[in-house]
Amino acid sequence: MVTDRYGNRLYECTAEGAGHLDRAVEGLLFFRPEFPAAVADAVAASPGAPLAQAFAAYLGVLGTESRDAGEARRLFVEFSAGLDHAALPRRERMHMAAAEAWLGGELGRAGQILEELVVESPRDPLALAVGHQLDFFTGDATRLRDRIGGALPAWAADDPHRGPLMGMYAFGLEESGHYGRAQEVAGAAVERNPHDIWAIHAVVHTHEMQGRFAEGIDFLDARVDDWASGSLLTVHSWWHYALYALEAGDTRTAIRIYDAVLHHKESTGFVMELLDAASLLWRFLLADLDQDARWQTLADAWAAREDPPFYAFNDVHAVMAFAGAGRLETADEFVADRRRRLLAQDGGRLRTNRVMTAEIGLPVCEALVAYARGDYPAVVELLWPIRRRVHTFGGSHAQRDAIQRTLLEATLRARRDDLARLLLGERTGLSPHSPYNWLSQARLADALGEAGRAALARDRAGELAAPAAQRLSRNPHDRYLEPRP
Repeated sequence: MVTDRYGNRLYECTAEGAGHLDRAVEGLLFFRPEFPAAVADAVAASPGAPLAQAFAAYLGVLGTESRDAGEARRLFVEFSAGLDHAALPRRERMHMAAAEAWLGGELGRAGQILEELVVESPRDPLALAVGHQLDFFTGDATRLRDRIGGALPAWAADDPHRGPLMGMYAFGLEESGHYGRAQEVAGAAVERNPHDIWAIHAVVHTHEMQGRFAEGIDFLDARVDDWASGSLLTVHSWWHYALYALEAGDTRTAIRIYDAVLHHKESTGFVMELLDAASLLWRFLLADLDQDARWQTLADAWAAREDPPFYAFNDVHAVMAFAGAGRLETADEFVADRRRRLLAQDGGRLRTNRVMTAEIGLPVCEALVAYARGDYPAVVELLWPIRRRVHTFGGSHAQRDAIQRTLLEATLRARRDDLARLLLGERTGLSPHSPYNWLSQARLADALGEAGRAALARDRAGELAAPAAQRLSRNPHDRYLEPRP
């Protein structure tokens, strides 16, 4: 029986198939665009190998594209029908079970199976990487951290793939609030491999969560050639850069990033890219900065997808686009469709997305539409009860902050000064270096007639924004942001 590069035996797999699987796993670890082709090559070389088929199934759902998931489910069911699962070695059997669970909509169950697998096989990078993404999609920060941290001791210090696992661990540390340790681990991973995009991503998140935007800009500018192109996280990395620019008050740079990278005529229409585009434009909307032409184009892209219910996190961003474009009837129809489908499944199993939609997705979607209508009290009523549970429908703190900012803006505009004061106390306590937080403090002080306090808060925001704005003026990234023809 052949083995992979990590010493794991591969059932019904040829040496050629094993080579393709090794290439596919490495590509997944480093988010290389060519890794899906390596998965296809593995299946072609060893069509009877359960691990190759399970990897193909994972590929079908990792992108949260409902059409890809449907095709992956069809092929997986076809393969499984003629397979004696009881005869499989335990590792392959567990991968097959995890893939089946995810394809069936049971994300938590899939993650649990892979967690059990890693107890027995801590040097199974496919189980670690896929499980890590499942933890991200379900917003489970503790597992995002500990799934990787528990397995790291099994990886030698000089193993070339310990680095990307360190990057994963750092991201879990960051999402769990361990910012100092996250910075240490992610920095070490980047030193090992400057092109480790997930480790770079972890550093970026760590700076963002602490409001250290000038340091984040310095970090990205120093490594612009390592992250600004050529990976599956290219668009998302630019989204983070645009968030830094917005925090510094540099809307021009944020718009240039949007037009050159996030959404333009050559954009693929992949949901992961549309998420970032909607999230960035929504921050403009919250700041009362008109982007109607961009909203209309983005709403067209979301409408063209005609997605069925698949992942509530995606649905929220579709509604963002419709609401931001002023297509409130379309947004209402979208929300009503999700509610009808939810009720139609009332007697079915509690699959992950159904729970996410019922508990978080629908109220958030309704709040976004209410915000676009200017019904700020309704936004508060919808979001306040769930504000501490929004993480359960996936994404990162940075991504979900669009929702938290929507709640804050609604409290300020609805003159719920008590709630606004509490929210700002929470935000500023966690991120005292954020200009946005201090500007919001100033707005509340103005509303309360506290002119002196408002002036001090604005001065503090200006002091914090100035270093980041100065760094942005150097523009080491200009060659990546050429206008599209």
